[in-house]
Amino acid sequence: MSRLTDRTARRTATVRRKIKLAARGRTRLSVFRSSKHIYAQLIDDRKGTTLVAASSVEKSLRDGAKTGANVAAAKAVGKLIAERAKEKGIKDVVFDRGGYLYHGRIKALADAAREGGLNF
Repeated sequence: MSRLTDRTARRTATVRRKIKLAARGRTRLSVFRSSKHIYAQLIDDRKGTTLVAASSVEKSLRDGAKTGANVAAAKAVGKLIAERAKEKGIKDVVFDRGGYLYHGRIKALADAAREGGLNF
């Protein structure tokens, strides 16, 4: 393994450990990003099911955006996931950033989800 993948694996393991301790039955807001899009899911780990999902791939978000790989797209996905969570009656979540650093698109999505009413 290269040094970069070692650091990413170690960071991912640290995040997973903290999420397990903090979850206490709360829903997990999991974030995944690629070079072209950003995705978010609310996951119930007890049942192993995805409750709500949103991404920059969706047609409603693609129409106005130039790309799905920028901070504006991440903010839109954060607002959308918060709206869908409200519809399902979900307020309290645990933020799972995976192995990604908390800045840029990941931070923008988290901030937009908080503004939309999610608590984490």
